[in-house]
Amino acid sequence: MRASNSGKGISGRLRTLGIGLAAALGFAAGTAHAADYPTHTITLVVPSTPGGGTDTQARILAPKLAEILGQSVIIENKGGASGNIGAQYVAHAAPDGYTLLAMISSHVMNPYVLKAVPYDINKSFAFITRTVTAPEVFVGNPSLPAKNLKDLIAYAKAHPGKLNFGSAGVGSLSHLIVELFEQRTGTRMTHVPYKATQDALQGTLSGQVDLMVPDLTIALGQIRTGKLISFGVTSLKRSPAAPELPTIAESGLPGFEAVQWFGLAAPAGTPKAIIDKLFAAATKALADPKIKEQYNKIAMTAAPSASPAAYTKFVREEGDRWHKVVTEAHIAAQ
Repeated sequence: MRASNSGKGISGRLRTLGIGLAAALGFAAGTAHAADYPTHTITLVVPSTPGGGTDTQARILAPKLAEILGQSVIIENKGGASGNIGAQYVAHAAPDGYTLLAMISSHVMNPYVLKAVPYDINKSFAFITRTVTAPEVFVGNPSLPAKNLKDLIAYAKAHPGKLNFGSAGVGSLSHLIVELFEQRTGTRMTHVPYKATQDALQGTLSGQVDLMVPDLTIALGQIRTGKLISFGVTSLKRSPAAPELPTIAESGLPGFEAVQWFGLAAPAGTPKAIIDKLFAAATKALADPKIKEQYNKIAMTAAPSASPAAYTKFVREEGDRWHKVVTEAHIAAQ
């Protein structure tokens, strides 16, 4: 019995040593790979069609990333399904740092407003950094009796359900921001979902709906020509692109913030050394004055995270925040 047990013990120890050696060799290979990274072209998947804000912000960043990393960074557009098609593609890509996702804030909302999402936002990605933020803006048709935020809140409280607001669809950012606003102010308005932001904007301009919350960039010209009233931008600080427009926070709702944000993510399992190298490159790129200026011109602000861990925490908190808004508003999954 002793000889048999001794043999099993030796065999077990050998197996353990073998597993440990294999793990060590794998770690060494991964470390060497990360040290050489990148050795060829990186693909940045943009989960939208060419030409919009999501695409534009990625195309500003990509050339600078390429310059810093010493390899080409190409854009591949995979739009559709509220950003889910692009996210799914990256979630199933090899975790080697050569396929990255240009994240959008919708990615943390989709699990709560869509019936089926082809990725797990908390498990499918390794988060690198937030890149830029872009404020939305509360705008209304000039025929509205309210001309500032305090009057708008007072009117909405006095006439529950009378005001209606357009959005880019149920569960879109333009919808959820107004739901958040209603929850903060104790108001109730009627939601009129459109198929796209531009449709809702036209509806507001024509008076079909009273107000909406689009990207600042697409509404700024209409505000400056008096075709739309601005009730405030949704960032905590005024936008460099429109410093004349006050924020919602300073206009009567302290602390209110709900912006579009963008970031970088890789497939889960991407080595930490590669994530750290990408974080350092992105941070350096976003600190470049010329890059900042390009973003400011389109009403965006370079806003890198303090670390990949900080960005991971931010993504989790954003998901929790919008989950709460969706739950309290009783928004059914589409």
